[in-house]
Amino acid sequence: MKKTQMEEIMLAELSVEEKSKDAFFERIARLSQEMVAAHGKDFSMGALVLGARWIAEGKADADSEVTLPKA
Repeated sequence: MKKTQMEEIMLAELSVEEKSKDAFFERIARLSQEMVAAHGKDFSMGALVLGARWIAEGKADADSEVTLPKA
């Protein structure tokens, strides 16, 4: 994705934390696009909502262990 000159100026003025957050939003956007393309909007929205719930329940804390469901 090519940034415009205005976007470059805005990014130059962002703090380190703001740049980090912006990078995460870009990653979420790309991942969302990939999920929609592969499995549709309903799956993608559900996956993101479940991710938010996982965070809210404290399962995404840095010291928690990720356990994946068995297929």
